Amino acid sequence: MSDAKGRAAPVSSPHLPFLEIRGISKSYPGVRALSDVDFDVRSGEVHALVGENGAGKSTLVKILAGAVRPDSGLVSIGGKTVTIASPARSEALGIAVIYQEFNLIPELTVMENVLLGREPTKGIAIDWGAMRARVAALFARLGVTIPIQAPLKTLSVAQQQMVEIAKALSVDARVIFMDEPSAALTTNEVEHLFDVIKSLKQEGVGVVYISHRLEEIFRIADRVTVFRDGHHIQTGAASQFSENELVRLMVGRTLEGHFPALPRADETRPPKPLLAARNLTMPGRIDDVSLELLPGEIVGLAGLVGAGRTSLLRAICAVERVASGTVELEGRELHLRGPHDAIAAGLALVTDDRKGQGLVLGMSIRENVTLAHLDLFTRAGQVDRARETSAVAKLAAELNIRTPSIEQVARALSGGNQQKVVLAKWLLEKSKVICFDEPTRGIDVGAKHEIYELMVGLARSGTGILMASSELPEVLGMSMRILVMREGRIVGRFKSGEATQEEIIALATGVKPAAA
Repeated sequence: MSDAKGRAAPVSSPHLPFLEIRGISKSYPGVRALSDVDFDVRSGEVHALVGENGAGKSTLVKILAGAVRPDSGLVSIGGKTVTIASPARSEALGIAVIYQEFNLIPELTVMENVLLGREPTKGIAIDWGAMRARVAALFARLGVTIPIQAPLKTLSVAQQQMVEIAKALSVDARVIFMDEPSAALTTNEVEHLFDVIKSLKQEGVGVVYISHRLEEIFRIADRVTVFRDGHHIQTGAASQFSENELVRLMVGRTLEGHFPALPRADETRPPKPLLAARNLTMPGRIDDVSLELLPGEIVGLAGLVGAGRTSLLRAICAVERVASGTVELEGRELHLRGPHDAIAAGLALVTDDRKGQGLVLGMSIRENVTLAHLDLFTRAGQVDRARETSAVAKLAAELNIRTPSIEQVARALSGGNQQKVVLAKWLLEKSKVICFDEPTRGIDVGAKHEIYELMVGLARSGTGILMASSELPEVLGMSMRILVMREGRIVGRFKSGEATQEEIIALATGVKPAAA
């Protein structure tokens, strides 16, 4: 049965799937991305889809979005077999996808983005009044207040996500795929997202929630499906899984604890800082910030998005200029004119935007690793390719970068392997201090564990690590000391084991007076 627009009518029983796939397979040259997988979504449920990077989640989403054709298998909507040959067909069938990297046009207004290509008309002209009314009604339905005539580029990430959801509702989507929807949101913004998802459920919309944050899965999901290596492993009610069981199903093995044992502070070692930042100030970003980092210490920076964590790391590594303040390394004040000077001094930044700032995606692993250190392999103006290849191959093996060759382009790697390539860049010429900004954003649970092990290994070798993270369990589990930031200042300091998530959130939000 179809509605007046040709869309499949919803299944009447909430226990029957609205969207169902059976035996879907898809191969690329040398890679079997999906192998005879099954998956379904019921009206009015949140169905979490989890698995490591490379498990096949993205391929499944692309098939259902009409961007990729499967090699075999069936898709049915409302009990009727369908062919999804294009994104337009997917949309007509009631499927919408909200990717982690939004599909929006920054220069257009909010309402133009929501109804792009589907603008109401009056004769041959756009009916702007009807457009405003329709978009305003969509946001009212979501319980969201957004300036619909403002340019999209003026909105926060959380607001832009609501624009994507409004777009989905504007085409009467009955299944919405959300890919890592909370990756760049603050704690409060995540709570609001969850409220919106609950309202979508009540309206009968099925939501497929794809996330590496397992604590969110257990809060929001009704059912969970696990993919591994292109195979469907298991589907069941979220309540039937424990976090450890989900991890085992996802990675095919048990991870001994989510976080490795941290190095112990050496009580006999004189507390001489490896790094000292003194009164760093960048107007509007950080305000009179001072901190110290000991050799072999991991210090976590907690706080809301916009608290100044990223700006502080970028200031220390001379990516951005400070108005005042100093940075000292091993007791010596540094005079850094830019990132090149910082790298030469032994300071490294593993950026939160590995695709945009940490890597050149069209270059190979080898080229990315050595790009900042070509002088190590250059003689008489010529790069010694054999020495370069040998050095990078050794690092790739040590970091367990999963790739058929170090000549593989970075774009083709999973998020976890891309992060290892960024890290390899700074291990090639050993850095004394490494600043990690969101070190495991968008990385699956198995790769996270490997990154944590690498960080602890670096600390044991004497490297100092500053780590900014929006994931409080990560901050608590990986920090020997924790600094909490709010509005560009450090407002709280804790030793390992002293802080709770509630105390950090209270300080980060200003709920109670902070004693720094």
